[in-house]
Amino acid sequence: MKKSKAVWAAVGGAAFAIAGSAHAQVSYKDMADALHAVMESDRTVYTRLVVNRLTNEEKVIKASEHFKDDKALPLPAQMFRFGAEMVAEKKMPFSYSLQSLWPINKQNMPKTALEKKGLEAVAQDGSKPFYGEEQLGKTKYFTAIYPDKAVAQACVSCHNEHKDTPKKDFKLGQTMGGVVLRIPMK
Repeated sequence: MKKSKAVWAAVGGAAFAIAGSAHAQVSYKDMADALHAVMESDRTVYTRLVVNRLTNEEKVIKASEHFKDDKALPLPAQMFRFGAEMVAEKKMPFSYSLQSLWPINKQNMPKTALEKKGLEAVAQDGSKPFYGEEQLGKTKYFTAIYPDKAVAQACVSCHNEHKDTPKKDFKLGQTMGGVVLRIPMK
């Protein structure tokens, strides 16, 4: 894969830098993998230590897609989307979203042929990400799609029991969709 001229990216408010000479470069793949590592870690921590613990184990509060009205916790997918929206507001040189071949919310379906191909690939083999390049408008993107797995029983229960779910047999550890991460190529 081509190398990115940029040697930094904002990751959760912190700078990610490549130490070395003024000519140090990081590949698009390595940058995507680093960004995803932070996203996946934050998402897993929120899901396991907040949502699953407080809703399923301690039964203190519920999580709800209508969290404001219900005075509940936002769902992990909502927290992920809120983060993606904040990154977009900051005009960062990348974007990300959570998508699925079986979305509860139809806006989370794949929108491009590469997204569909990548989601199919990670659904088939959840042990590795899918990488590709695509032209959207006038911009060429490096697109990485990472498996998004059910990391807690709360994921499985919510998806299998939701009134709008197209799939009702998810299991713990199974790939439920994918994180689509895009970096514009120079």
